[in-house]
Amino acid sequence: MSVIFIKSTQDGRRVEVIDGWICLSGVREADSLIALDEHPNRQAIAKAVPGATHVAGRLPFTLAEAAATQDALSQARRNFDASPNAIAQRLRLAMWAKASADGVE
Repeated sequence: MSVIFIKSTQDGRRVEVIDGWICLSGVREADSLIALDEHPNRQAIAKAVPGATHVAGRLPFTLAEAAATQDALSQARRNFDASPNAIAQRLRLAMWAKASADGVE
């Protein structure tokens, strides 16, 4: 299990990257970062958290935090499980992503 600490929230909860997931207090929040410019609620986020450049689920990140998070996510993706079950799971996820992109609900 790979755990990389990113930051603490104002209320003291830990934000970490755990096995390729951005987690808040050990609970999965997101598996990728979204640039604030691409987020549909960017104005409210920018107003509430000045300096935020990226978000992941409910979590805002500054540029430095986003860089550290992206590095941890990339590192987790480089270390993947090559077992038959893991390969089958990655194929299922890829097929679902393709079907979703094609409009299947």
